[in-house]
Amino acid sequence: MTWFKVFDRVSLQEFARIDTLFVASVISILALGMVMVSSASISISESLHGHPYFFMGRQAFYLVLGLISGFLLLSLPTSQLQKWGILMMGLSLILLILVLVPGIGKSVNGSRRWINLVVFNLQASEVAKVCMVVYVSGYLVRRADRVREGWVGFVLPLCLCSVFLLFLLFEPDFGASVVLLGTVMVLLFLGGAPLYQFLLLMIAAVAMLGVVAISESYRLKRLMNFIDPWADPFNEGYQLSQALIAYGRGEWFGLGLGNSVQKLSYLPEAHTDFVFSIWVEETGMFGGLLLIVLFALMVGRAFKIGHDAMALSRPFAAYMCFGFSILILAQVIINIGVNTGFLPTKGLTLPLISYGGSSLIITLASLFVIARVDVENRRAESDCDSIGSAEVKVKESDK
Repeated sequence: MTWFKVFDRVSLQEFARIDTLFVASVISILALGMVMVSSASISISESLHGHPYFFMGRQAFYLVLGLISGFLLLSLPTSQLQKWGILMMGLSLILLILVLVPGIGKSVNGSRRWINLVVFNLQASEVAKVCMVVYVSGYLVRRADRVREGWVGFVLPLCLCSVFLLFLLFEPDFGASVVLLGTVMVLLFLGGAPLYQFLLLMIAAVAMLGVVAISESYRLKRLMNFIDPWADPFNEGYQLSQALIAYGRGEWFGLGLGNSVQKLSYLPEAHTDFVFSIWVEETGMFGGLLLIVLFALMVGRAFKIGHDAMALSRPFAAYMCFGFSILILAQVIINIGVNTGFLPTKGLTLPLISYGGSSLIITLASLFVIARVDVENRRAESDCDSIGSAEVKVKESDK
């Protein structure tokens, strides 16, 4: 099979009919993301690279790469992704292994999570999360009866997931581990797993993650500092206390775009993990609520597209939409929770907003797959309408 035969081009008319609210919310979040990366990175860009818009230029480059890969995926049938599910899992597992190999994996701030691809650093966990969703979606279609009727079908994907979690914890990347495990468990529940099995496994997962959280001294310190960052505001609690100061300065309407003080080398990771704090400092509580509403709209429309796919007897496409939506929603909740002090500090970016090539490109790829599902849903609805019209004509001719 030649590669060009794999793709199925989406016409301009089909592209224009993709869910309007979904597309509008994605574009709005991307635009705000570019604005905030530009604003939040001015100080660090100036100090590290000698001019204020280095990170903005890099983010624009990542956005172009993400859009190119996204439009390719828009022309890729979801049936092809279903066929490649196991292969994608294998490749993502190889990436998780390679990132731990000295000389291949790149270490930043004590964590070895990236592979240098010259044009950008690929974060293996981002690829693994998306590939896991594709694989589990296919598994829920192939083994639907086993998942609904016994423990074996429910536990098998969790065993595979545990292998991925092991490599993620070696990096270490505790935040990605939580998101990955949570997404797989919710997908299994949506796939029809009995409630009692889901609850028992959830209790076991929470207990396991709790043990992992307190097994390392740095994780335990993060938990304690999250509870009371002001107990040590100039050392372990510094980052969170500076984020909270940003919220206080922003008040209801903010200081205005570009007027943040905390981004001037006071708040570490202002353009990545803590960009939401800078956004609220500059736009206020109303700006923060606006961004949350946009994310809710995007995820809600993605769930709607998945629901439509399920109604059209397209379960694989539906599970992918649900899985990608859960991934994005979980990262948004954790990132904002960390920024506001409701959750312990974790190295998770805010999708489409934070600076970072892997996060932006992989998130855009998953959103374009959701858009592809919507295109196929409309094609299926059109086929059903055509069949219905033909049946009516046959009945009328029989009369």
